[in-house]
Amino acid sequence: MTLLSINVNKVAVLRNSRGGHEPSVLAAADAALAAGGGGITVHPRPDQRHIRPDDVLALAERVRGRGEFNIEGNPFAPARGAYPGLLSLVRDARPQQVTLVPDGDGQLTSDHGFDLVRDGPRLRPIIADLRALGTRVSLFMDAGSPDIARAAEIGADRIELYTGPYAEAQAQGEASAALALCARSAIEAQAAGLGVNAGHDLSQANLGLFLRKVPGVLEVSIGHALIGEALHAGLAATVRAYLEIIAQD
Repeated sequence: MTLLSINVNKVAVLRNSRGGHEPSVLAAADAALAAGGGGITVHPRPDQRHIRPDDVLALAERVRGRGEFNIEGNPFAPARGAYPGLLSLVRDARPQQVTLVPDGDGQLTSDHGFDLVRDGPRLRPIIADLRALGTRVSLFMDAGSPDIARAAEIGADRIELYTGPYAEAQAQGEASAALALCARSAIEAQAAGLGVNAGHDLSQANLGLFLRKVPGVLEVSIGHALIGEALHAGLAATVRAYLEIIAQD
C-alpha cells in the first residue's frame, strides 16, 4: 500500500508567526503517526521560514522506530547562519529518505523538478554521498520530463513526481491529460529501476483518482492540504481519512 508521509512544515509556519514553541511540530508528528501515518516529511530551507535545523534533529529522534523520516531540500543551497547545509543535516539526522528539490529562496513553494541535463553532473556526487550515509535518495521531477531515466543513471533510488499541475487540472475538471502524463512518467521510471513517489497539492479531493490512474506509487507526501483540512476536522481524523482513501486504491 502507498505510504502516507505527513509534511509538518505548515505547523512550523504557524509557530514561527508568533514565536515560541506552539503549535509543536513534535506533537503534530506524534499525532500523525499515532493515527496511522507512515512517516513524517520536513523541508528545511536556508531562510528558515518554517522548519528549522533544530526541528529536523528533534523530529529525527521522535520519528525513529515509528515511521519513515523524509528530509526534502535543495542540495545546492550553501550553509547560511544556523542552516548547516543539507548534507550536514542528513549526516546528523540519518533519515530513511532524502528528497532533493531544486527550490530557491524566491520560490513560495517548490514548483518545478530538476533539469538533469544541466544539474545531473553536480547531483551525481551528492547522491553518492547521501547514499553512503545509508539514506534513500529521491529526485523531484516534472511529469513528462525527458530526464526521468537519467535519474537512475546518476544514482537516484526514486523520483517524486511533482503533482501540482495535476491538482490544478483536476480542480478545473480537466485531469485526464495530466494523469496520463503522470502515469507515463511513472511507468518510465519503473522501467529504469526507479521507485515512484508523488507530492505537491495532493488532497482528499484528488488523491484517490491519482492513485487509481498512476501505477505503483510507493509514497505520497502531503502537507499543505492535510494541515488545512485538519484545522476543521482534527489532525488524527484527517490522517485517517487519507489512509482510507489510500486503502481503496
